[in-house]
Parts: sequence; C-alpha cells; structure tokens
Amino acid sequence: TDPKNSKKFADIKNLKYWMAVDWYNGGMEHTTLHVLYSRFWNKFLFDIGLVPTSEPYKKRTSHGFILAENGEKMSKSRGNVINPDDIVKIYGADTLRVYEMFMGPFDQAIAWDTNSISGSRRFLERIWKLQEKIAKVSASRTVLDMRSQMSKTVFDTTTTDKLEILLNKTIQRVSNDIEAMHFNTAISAMMILVGEFEKAKVISQKDFENFLKILSPFAPHITEEIWH
Repeated sequence: TDPKNSKKFADIKNLKYWMAVDWYNGGMEHTTLHVLYSRFWNKFLFDIGLVPTSEPYKKRTSHGFILAENGEKMSKSRGNVINPDDIVKIYGADTLRVYEMFMGPFDQAIAWDTNSISGSRRFLERIWKLQEKIAKVSASRTVLDMRSQMSKTVFDTTTTDKLEILLNKTIQRVSNDIEAMHFNTAISAMMILVGEFEKAKVISQKDFENFLKILSPFAPHITEEIWH
C-alpha cells in the first residue's frame, strides 16, 4: 500500500484506500497457509494499531483443480500437463477461456477433456454469424419506430418481445452468476439465448450490443471485434 514510505509503516490514507481487499481467490491447496500468512499478520498489525482493518479481505474463495484427462492431478513428472499456449494456437484464447469457465463448477475439481473444446469454439462461431441478423437501428429510437423500420423485413413483433424478455432474464442471470462465481451456468444461459437469437429472422442492434456486454468477460477478443 505504501512501499516507499521510510518514515512510518504506511500512510493511513493509502491503507484506507487499498484495504481491505474486496475479494481474495486462490487454490484450495494453499488455503491454510495463505490464510495463516495474510490473515494472521493483518490481525497482528491491527492489534498494534498499524492497519485500519481487522480483516485483510472481505471475501475469500478457492478454485478447484483442473485435472488431467484421466482424472489425475497434472504434473510435469507424469507428463500429463496441458500447455495453454498449444490450445490457444489451435482454438484461440477466447475458446480456451469459455471452455475453462464452462467445464464445471469453479470450486470443484474437473477433468480436462480436449475433445470438448470444439463445443466452445462452435458456440463462438455461432455468435459471430449472428451479425448477419442485425437490423442497424439507432438506439435512441422507440420500440415502435424500430418495429416500423424493421417491418420492411419479415419481422414478428411477438418474437421480438420474447427475445427482449429472455435477454433481460439472461442479463440478470449472468450478472448474479458472475458474482457467485457460477461461470458455467452463466455460459449455459447465454447458450440458450444464442439459440433463440438464431431462430429469429432479425435481431435489433441494441439487443445484440447488450448481449455482447455480458459475453465480454468470457470472450473479450471476439466480443471487441464484433463490437467495432
């Protein structure tokens, strides 16, 4: 918080600005020692009046292991380590990110399955193709104006209403799931929404932009490209 301060332990303004950490996440195999080091020392420093908070962080979570394909722990000695760089070269970084978040609950040990990565790749390819369905209507226009312009195309207002309702439900679901670290169910909800987008003949640009916002934490590269 104040590493170059040679006069006192740390400036109280810096301590209050940086502490306590909102969220500390780490591997489950390090939980005991990490809690011992960070929490014990913070408690000690608080007791002698050097830090303003009794706890070093507001929330502490642990993530599960990604195991080898046979269910064993990955290790160099066993020769079963998956190199992320190799996966990125073949499938892309976004595919790897989506697959890791979708493969199972964040706090549980899940076995790696190279064959399943292609499903995440296909999901992103489906999203890329949705651009063909976008009706470029100004976001400032009313829904009525939008429907009027889009009626030049074969357009079902009932379908649009259903899509907008589902989109809003998906935004809420993904938002809550991210906070709860339920990334796999967040992606599952977006997959359902993409399936409904594919059934529609036309998608409003505003709806697609809002979808890209909730997708971006999971697949930032393709999302940025589509956004531009």
